[in-house]
Amino acid sequence: MFKEAYRLIKKYDRIIIHRHSHPDGDALGSQMGLARLIRDNFPKKEVYMVGDVATRLPFVDVKMDEIGDEVYRGALAVILDCGSSRLICDERYRTAERTLRFDHHIYCEKIADVDVVDSTYESACGLVAMFAKECGLRLSPASATSLYMGMVTDSGRFVFDSTSARTFELAAFLFSQPIDLNTLYYNLYAEEFADILEKADNMHKIRFTPNNVAYIYTTREELPEGSDAAPVVSSGLVSLMHDIKGVFVWVNFTEADDGVHAELRSNKYNINPIAVKYGGGGHKKASGCTVPDRETAMRLLSDLDALAASEAEE
Repeated sequence: MFKEAYRLIKKYDRIIIHRHSHPDGDALGSQMGLARLIRDNFPKKEVYMVGDVATRLPFVDVKMDEIGDEVYRGALAVILDCGSSRLICDERYRTAERTLRFDHHIYCEKIADVDVVDSTYESACGLVAMFAKECGLRLSPASATSLYMGMVTDSGRFVFDSTSARTFELAAFLFSQPIDLNTLYYNLYAEEFADILEKADNMHKIRFTPNNVAYIYTTREELPEGSDAAPVVSSGLVSLMHDIKGVFVWVNFTEADDGVHAELRSNKYNINPIAVKYGGGGHKKASGCTVPDRETAMRLLSDLDALAASEAEE
């Protein structure tokens, strides 16, 4: 599966690494991990990382490269952790000489000249780790830590059912390098007390449809200040509904300048077709989309309620 990807990376002297916008741990981890992996194994290559600021992970001390359009000429563009072309952080990837993608989302469209897509992986970082393992690439502590970060966050600390024996095999492979788990987990999961109190307040906003789909709706006026507040709030609030007994489908809606962000989750059913219907995508049990207004968001909620009803009857 990785033969053509390795050939491209080995061939090109200039490589520009992309991922989806508003990056989570997997998008940023795979971007940083692959960049460091290439630099460690091919030190003469020019390697750039592009994209927006990672507001979800403020502790990650990495600065994206600001490059001119001319850098793409004769270069290889790599896209990570992205199932939809409209979500890629920098559209200039299209102007590169060749393109390559590593992704673990459900396949929706061909994005790159070479697509390495396998939705059975828990994370894009896991896919990149397997690429490193099968191609015999040398790991450094920095690349191993970045890839492990994405594996642990996208698997929900190895709780989601995308976790498999292979997940732990690849985690063990990454642990051939020293990874400071105490520091990593503290940075990922420690919260300010004020934020914990705010989560408690938001739990009072949880509502239920007739068929027990849980949801939270946050208006623009309720958002904290900051241009990137919506994606941070959206990803944070959806997890509040994960462990409610008797709830198998839940969704968080957050109003933003570009519409209403919807984060769809389930621990039992395939909610991905509903996300796709509304212009999004993702995984069977974890997907997202952005709809134009509250009315459309409520139609999406009705579709989720109908899904829960039909699945309960079977």
